[in-house]
Amino acid sequence: MQLEKEKTKINGHHLNGFSIEDIGDDHLSTGLETPLRDDAFRLSDADKKKQIAILFEEIMQVMGLDLNDDSLKGTPERVAKMYIDEIFSGLNPSNKPKVALFDNKYKYNQMLVEKNITFYSNCEHHFVPIIGKAHVAYISSGKVIGLSKLNRIVQYYAKRPQVQERLTNQIANELKSILDTEDVAVIIDAKHLCVSSRGVKDDTSSTVTAYYGGKFNTPQKITELQNYLND
Repeated sequence: MQLEKEKTKINGHHLNGFSIEDIGDDHLSTGLETPLRDDAFRLSDADKKKQIAILFEEIMQVMGLDLNDDSLKGTPERVAKMYIDEIFSGLNPSNKPKVALFDNKYKYNQMLVEKNITFYSNCEHHFVPIIGKAHVAYISSGKVIGLSKLNRIVQYYAKRPQVQERLTNQIANELKSILDTEDVAVIIDAKHLCVSSRGVKDDTSSTVTAYYGGKFNTPQKITELQNYLND
């Protein structure tokens, strides 16, 4: 029933009291969780790719493209594979990175910072790229994780239709859960192609979002973290 109500709102071009035309290019985030239907994984990945290829071929036909052309004839299948296996692979929980914890045998009790993690995501409003860097930090509560796993967690949540604010919080909450600590910080600096390549066409601006949890949520620790990032 709730899904039908949501469909009615969308089909009626009405969201939270605003029309889609009113919202325009503005950011609209509906919550921390990526909005998925209850039956999101009813189809296998193989079946999803088959259906996406059929539907994308229809889009290309509507646009007037000649799918008999050697360069275009394989595009629907390529797009379908890219969507499921690559740029939106983070939608599938089975692709969530496996993370092993290790004892903090070095007794290192200061912040650990992994900076300049490059990621590619896609804006959920226009399905065009978000390109940016994530900086992740935590203070061990007794356990640590491999550095590469920090990168993999960022990539997992980036590889889905996203809003940058949600991405920031999803990464932070995942790290808090894994490390069993509130002492986590995530900063993301990204360029949105929905801003630079269309709409207002501003190619110089970027968007910065941040999460400071636990001990990081103090002016002293924020300054210390910023000093690390600016080195």
